Amino acid sequence: MNRADAELARLAKIKGGTAPAGLSLGPEMIGFFKTSVAKRQANLLKIADRWADFIPPTLNEHCALDSFSRGVLTVIVDSSSHLYELKQLLLAGLQQQLLLACKSSGLRKIALRPGRWYESSEQDRKLRF
Repeated sequence: MNRADAELARLAKIKGGTAPAGLSLGPEMIGFFKTSVAKRQANLLKIADRWADFIPPTLNEHCALDSFSRGVLTVIVDSSSHLYELKQLLLAGLQQQLLLACKSSGLRKIALRPGRWYESSEQDRKLRF
């Protein structure tokens, strides 16, 4: 019995032991946020501010800044008529003004895309996620 008890104690010690605690995730997440998210967010914030300054408010209601990657700002426009109107404004010189104003943020091109970022009802434009 002594040998069986020793074997049982050994197995209990192996199976019941707690795993060593790993490193905390907090400092790693803060570092990731500072290097990846905060830098992109700051660039997109500057571009969004300039976009709101240059685009007329009536047309801006029908646009949403979708993404900013590799110097290309992708803008979603909710209808073809507003897409055409925005494209004409950009071709008339507004795009060059935006590119110059946002040069420090790395903006090189503006790509327009039809689509909706809200639910289909026109009364309240809820964001879809």
